Amino acid sequence: MEQAHSSHFPFQFELFGQFYHWHYIFETLAFIVGVRVYYFLKKGINDPISDENRLWIMLGAMLGALIGSRVVAILETPEVLKNLTFLMLYQSKTIVGGLLGGLFGVELIKKIIGVKIASGDIYIIPILVALFIGRIGCFSMGIDEPTYGIETTFFMGMDLGDGKLRHPIMLYEMMFLVGLFLLFQGIKNKHLINGDRFKLFMVLYFLFRFLIEFIKPYHPLCLNLSSIHWSAIFIFLYYFKFLIRITRVTFS
Repeated sequence: MEQAHSSHFPFQFELFGQFYHWHYIFETLAFIVGVRVYYFLKKGINDPISDENRLWIMLGAMLGALIGSRVVAILETPEVLKNLTFLMLYQSKTIVGGLLGGLFGVELIKKIIGVKIASGDIYIIPILVALFIGRIGCFSMGIDEPTYGIETTFFMGMDLGDGKLRHPIMLYEMMFLVGLFLLFQGIKNKHLINGDRFKLFMVLYFLFRFLIEFIKPYHPLCLNLSSIHWSAIFIFLYYFKFLIRITRVTFS
């Protein structure tokens, strides 16, 4: 396949004679802006969970995300497990594992501190904003980060740095995130059970990641499915009762 245009990936900037990836800037911005959006939104609600317990819950989420993001990421390339090092584990990360690990971390902390109220709804918009900003950084890396797609003749195919037209997976995800943002803004005044919005977010995001994985050059973990696929399947099973209930409400 002929190269359609000259590629500028990965995006870099020069500082004191050294070149750095923009990706690191956007990763930092994603965290900072996401936290600020959370505190901005928190001012406008009567939170039934105390500030102290919120901090514990956030700590559980961050620790769970730290572990989960790396475990799921390293399982994306199972062939490296035989020669796995701590540095490889630390440098590997994926948002799917982060969300999955964060979910476990939150549920564990809530059991320890005795919080039985659903706590996730307030985090949806901050997560969406942080994901969107972070995905700009991922997109800027081109093929230097394993978030690119397979070769394609689709009109959105782009040269991401290797002279081949590929699915720009991160652009697809950014468009999907905008759609999710509009969806949750549209239903913010709807009367829903506390926690249902977060469950809906998790199901929809993991469904997207499950489907989009098929147009990525993924490495099968088991039954020709990747660790991302299996993470999504776990979420579907974890929220099975919610899916049954929301389906009945929607179509009844």
